[in-house]
Amino acid sequence: MQALLKDGLGWGFALWLVGYVLGIVFFFVIPIALIGWVVAPIGAVLTLLVLARHVQRGTLGRYAIVAVAWTAIAVVFDYLFIVQLLQPDDGYYKLDVYLYYALTFILPLFFGLRAASTPR
Repeated sequence: MQALLKDGLGWGFALWLVGYVLGIVFFFVIPIALIGWVVAPIGAVLTLLVLARHVQRGTLGRYAIVAVAWTAIAVVFDYLFIVQLLQPDDGYYKLDVYLYYALTFILPLFFGLRAASTPR
């Protein structure tokens, strides 16, 4: 259970925080409309690295729990710390954000399917 908490909540928060900090840094160097498109590939690569190296291998169900936890963290913290706190003028929810949420959910499931089909 402790490993699942670390994988779901710990890594979910860490990945969200990296993306949040990157967004703040990029705010000063690239146009606002492009920030999500720059952060998304970096976040996807980091997510794949975390899944490959740090998340404990398990069943598809375990990866599904991680996927739900990571996505919930992303949605809730984005709403609290971007939408509510920063109140972007042009809104926040655009295609890049939906892609980010989809990848946050799909990548752990992809690893779960791979783990389920690979003998231990």
